[in-house]
Amino acid sequence: MKLTPKALALSLGIVWGVMVFLVTNLSILLGGRGELLTRLSLFYLGYSFSFVGSLVGLVWGFVTMFIVGWVLAWIYNRFVGSVAS
Repeated sequence: MKLTPKALALSLGIVWGVMVFLVTNLSILLGGRGELLTRLSLFYLGYSFSFVGSLVGLVWGFVTMFIVGWVLAWIYNRFVGSVAS
């Protein structure tokens, strides 16, 4: 059975982007200082421990995991095709 790259990419992108957004905002609301979350700025240009930063993280999280999901599905489908033949 092959994976649909678009479906896997969209699902991973949406889940990861929303998680970055929610974790950042919940931590802000609960009075966190964001020591660990600010490290995301090393990977996500423009991310900061703030509401605006969480929106940036949402976009970057979606984009990065969309690409990862697409590549994973592509690699998986290549292996499934070579084993089944």
